[in-house]
Amino acid sequence: MPLAWSKLVAFRKAENARNTGLAMMIAAMFLAPCMDMIAKVVSGHISGAQVSMFRFGLQALFLGPVVIHVLGTKGLWSRNPPIGIVRGILVALAVTCFFTSLKWMPLADAIAIFFVEPLILTILSAIFLHEKVGLRRAGAVISGLIGAMIIIRPSFQLFGPASLLPLATALFFSIYLILTSKLAKDEHPLTMQFTAGWSAFVFLALLLGTASMGSVPLLTLVWPVGVEWGLLFMVGVIGTVAHLLIVFAFKHAPASLLAPFHYLEIVAASLLGLVVFGNFPDLLKWLGIVIIVISGMYVIWREADRSG
Repeated sequence: MPLAWSKLVAFRKAENARNTGLAMMIAAMFLAPCMDMIAKVVSGHISGAQVSMFRFGLQALFLGPVVIHVLGTKGLWSRNPPIGIVRGILVALAVTCFFTSLKWMPLADAIAIFFVEPLILTILSAIFLHEKVGLRRAGAVISGLIGAMIIIRPSFQLFGPASLLPLATALFFSIYLILTSKLAKDEHPLTMQFTAGWSAFVFLALLLGTASMGSVPLLTLVWPVGVEWGLLFMVGVIGTVAHLLIVFAFKHAPASLLAPFHYLEIVAASLLGLVVFGNFPDLLKWLGIVIIVISGMYVIWREADRSG
């Protein structure tokens, strides 16, 4: 009886942990588009790069005390600074491209195009990590890219090259994830995120400072006015909380359970886009979204099956 009871207790603990992780992931997926929505609201006056700078600067500011409390002052320093800093630059470029695209594109369209990221990651893993990609996964990748083209084609006619920025986001973020997988073996997640935050902030501050002196329109620093200060602060808060929720979700539940729920972000973005901006994907774009989601989930499932 004690043995059976201990097994039941262990099962219940594991089930509770999975449920906690799942709840955290769902919360993060509905929270993250709120940050993107705010970035779109302020995009008429403040560049995507400047919003990104605030986002990562506040991330570093918020995480610094947390890192010291959990890991001590040694946790502030990466064990592999070059990779840690490059990760920060890559995520800065990814978020800047995405926030910049929101100046012109509907929120749901941009997020849907970004979700070719698992497919791009599969391609890059085959090229740089020499991972074997079978015919079925290759077919899923091609299908997903076709889905992205279905969304991009009318968007390109309306918004021009800006509609390609979410693809650039997916590319930068895929490389960021490859470096993350290398660094995660020896680095605590809090240290990784703190390093990414401050290095992204420094990179963007230098980029914006240099571009402002050259009067580059999309990279010129402007002084926020009135409520914009509060909105930029909220971007930093939401971005940090959402990312921490994802980190701790993966600590409580397996990736194979959580990964498909990442696509809830498209649902949340569509609802926000409709309520705040009056935008909602048409049937053709929903076709592209469905193709991307099915292709991405298949790749995720094959990866989990292969590593299981």
